Amino acid sequence: MMDSKKDGVVKAIGLMSGTSLDGIDAAVLETDGEKFVSAGRALTRPFSPALRARLRAALDEAVGTPTGVELSETLRETELLLTAAHADAVKILLSDAGLAAGEIAYIGFHGQTILHRPRERRTWQLGNGAALACETGIPVVNNFRHADIASGGQGAPFASLYHEALARSASALMPMVVPIPAFAAAVI
Repeated sequence: MMDSKKDGVVKAIGLMSGTSLDGIDAAVLETDGEKFVSAGRALTRPFSPALRARLRAALDEAVGTPTGVELSETLRETELLLTAAHADAVKILLSDAGLAAGEIAYIGFHGQTILHRPRERRTWQLGNGAALACETGIPVVNNFRHADIASGGQGAPFASLYHEALARSASALMPMVVPIPAFAAAVI
């Protein structure tokens, strides 16, 4: 296995599939965990019409499913197909970028959100991180929205970290945004 970390900088792959159900965005980036270092190759892989239809049906099914209920057979199959599509995107991205799996420290795998109700502290994403790791040979970080939602967040804990890293890389003065006092936010 090749060294995935050099001088404190790692190469990582970020995966995202949004609520538009159009497909998977994948990108390689290098970071030291505090500053954004550089962007590498990126790609978008459209979902097949069949997978898109299954994901639309999953959205409908999720709305009526109570918290804590196991995945239905249909959702399990959809999750496997979705995870396989992400694995394919990773393999194509690695090939396009001329990289081996061993050069990547980890994959950030968001999965596909099929239900998002942060006010109710509930979010549900399809995607099997363990299966993705097995298929690609790269460690996978996933299921990161749940802890953020449980602590009262909106389920996007990495967005602010990424923006901070970009700002630090640009040597921007910090803080870039000053929080609005709670009483003022209530008026707005």
